[in-house]
Amino acid sequence: MHSAKAKMITIVIFLSGLISQIMMEAAIGQTDWKKEWEKTLAAARAEGQVNVYASTYERVLEAFKTEYPEIKVTSVGGRSSDVAARVVAERRAGKFLADVVAVGSNTAFNVLYRAKALDPIKPTFILPELLDPSKWLGGEYPFVDSERQYVFVYLSNPSSVFDYNSKLINPSEFKSYWDVLNPKWQGKIISLTPTSTTMGSTLQFLYYHPELGQEYLKKFFGSMEVTFSADPRQMLDWLAQGNYSICLGCRNNEIARAKKQGLPVGTLDTSAWKEGGRISLSGSLSLANKAPHANAAKIFINWYLSRKGQIAVQKEGTSDEAVNSRRIDIPKDDVDPANRLIEGRRYFDVSRPEWQDLTPVFDFVKKVVETKEQKTK
Repeated sequence: MHSAKAKMITIVIFLSGLISQIMMEAAIGQTDWKKEWEKTLAAARAEGQVNVYASTYERVLEAFKTEYPEIKVTSVGGRSSDVAARVVAERRAGKFLADVVAVGSNTAFNVLYRAKALDPIKPTFILPELLDPSKWLGGEYPFVDSERQYVFVYLSNPSSVFDYNSKLINPSEFKSYWDVLNPKWQGKIISLTPTSTTMGSTLQFLYYHPELGQEYLKKFFGSMEVTFSADPRQMLDWLAQGNYSICLGCRNNEIARAKKQGLPVGTLDTSAWKEGGRISLSGSLSLANKAPHANAAKIFINWYLSRKGQIAVQKEGTSDEAVNSRRIDIPKDDVDPANRLIEGRRYFDVSRPEWQDLTPVFDFVKKVVETKEQKTK
């Protein structure tokens, strides 16, 4: 009896000591990150500025300015490809001006990452909520580079592959991507020029999807008599006028605006199809190397990827729709219905590092198109 009691007392003492140690380590850890945060914030205030090169989200930058008014935000905007090209051009001229870059992930990976213009972003994480990958979709940090350090994808917008003319097509006809290859649609499809970098994410999805792949792309571009255009606006006009029934590469947001204006266009809900929908690789955040305001960049990154920052991204992301953050610990009430992931549906996420090389994708499609053209001569 006495032996059992003594053993119980020993266990209680051990557990008490263990709990005390854990609590002490947690307190020390909390003190450490707070000290680092205050030190970084003081240095950022001394720098007084952060240069953000971004393809969109001006209103999000306004939210950061409100939070940290002592850090001036200088923004350089434009299309992802133009912003990345500017960063590269400046660096070739010996000018290292960018601190943080927020562009499409394909652009960030294939242009900036490959040009070795980035520093690892992960070491800049200071806030405890950023040190916990379980807060993100899939329970892991959404990096697209193999080192999982450089290009952080923060959006999880589902993106349809095909748009259509609502007078010429009944969406219920389509249950699979293979239904688009029905001979009845031959000659009735308009596509953005498949060698355009803007087509990267779409072709990436079709190429790497295990139920589509090369066979699908070969039949689509090789036998469907697809018409190509380099002008998305022209494609939308032709689709609305009924010149074509289906569009590959039309911009979903422009289709949505045209639909609200009463034009007979719409987006096919491919997430309901057999092979599932795709999660677009739209928004990513990276840290430029040789950043002139390294501490202010750290503060911006921690804010931008925090709950508060990502709520602002969701709410203020674009002028006409609320986007969907990959953070899963924030409300989704404000997210535009078109950008919500529907529970129970399949989504193919092409953000895995092994799928980021677009060279084999473009090479394959180019070969298919060239072979088709040679046969028609």
